[in-house]
Amino acid sequence: MQNLDALLIFARVAEMTSFTRAAESLGIQKGRVSTVIRTLERELGATLLHRTTRSVGLTEDGRALYSRARDLLAEVEELQSMFADNGAPLRGTVRVDMPTELARNVVVPELPQWLASHPELQIELSSTDRRVDLVQEGFDCVIRLGPIVDETLVARPLGKLRMINAASPRYLARYGVPHTLDDLHRQGHQMVHYTRTFGVKVAGWEYPDGEGFAALPLPGAMQVNNVQAYHAAGLAGIGLIQAGYPGLAQYIESGALVEVLPNLRPKPLDAWLVVAHRRNLSRRVRAFMNWIEKVLAPYFD
Repeated sequence: MQNLDALLIFARVAEMTSFTRAAESLGIQKGRVSTVIRTLERELGATLLHRTTRSVGLTEDGRALYSRARDLLAEVEELQSMFADNGAPLRGTVRVDMPTELARNVVVPELPQWLASHPELQIELSSTDRRVDLVQEGFDCVIRLGPIVDETLVARPLGKLRMINAASPRYLARYGVPHTLDDLHRQGHQMVHYTRTFGVKVAGWEYPDGEGFAALPLPGAMQVNNVQAYHAAGLAGIGLIQAGYPGLAQYIESGALVEVLPNLRPKPLDAWLVVAHRRNLSRRVRAFMNWIEKVLAPYFD
């Protein structure tokens, strides 16, 4: 390969799963994209893309090349930025993933001002509560809550996400406001149970116990496996809930939910800013990571 244009075009096709969209994003003809990919496959002696009339996907060889190509392109951009003025504009796309409630309630409302400061930058924001694959799905960085189980990833700690107990005024009018753990049973309280998998034993009501945390069995009429449904059940008065403060802040401020047992909050969740194991990150990714760390800081202990 005489230059990096072929890798750039290949990476864009891989990310957008479309020759047409890749060509449009790069401002070139679709025919040139097809020609470059065929030439690249011939030079490497490998099929990089599965092509159908409706979609384009990476082969195993294509995934391996894409992972290395992203690293190489990031390093080239890093080298170029070494000789750029500090005021050089950020360009290109940052692809990120984060929990839905963080995106909806905290990050997205702050994005317009930041994007206005960087008009040549684009954000591809995925908000999901599943664990995405950074490399295979092409994410520059992700925000994760809880333990990091993949040791090949590089994780920057953001802090501990504040968790609170809450209930709707209608629910509290029916059952009463609990002030102690004994009140939860004495007043006949119920909770909404959150679970990732139905059919498994639910943990119960989490509370601080000495230097750690314990769970108090508490009945509940409803189980959900989705954060939005969990919040909705609390707002509807179905039961008590325990959830991250960023997702509940607007409801607490409006009075739609009331915090209860503030001295017995559940265990905070470790929060991380995670990237794939690369030596270098592009200027735009580093800038986004620094910005989002500041945006999220007020919600972490």
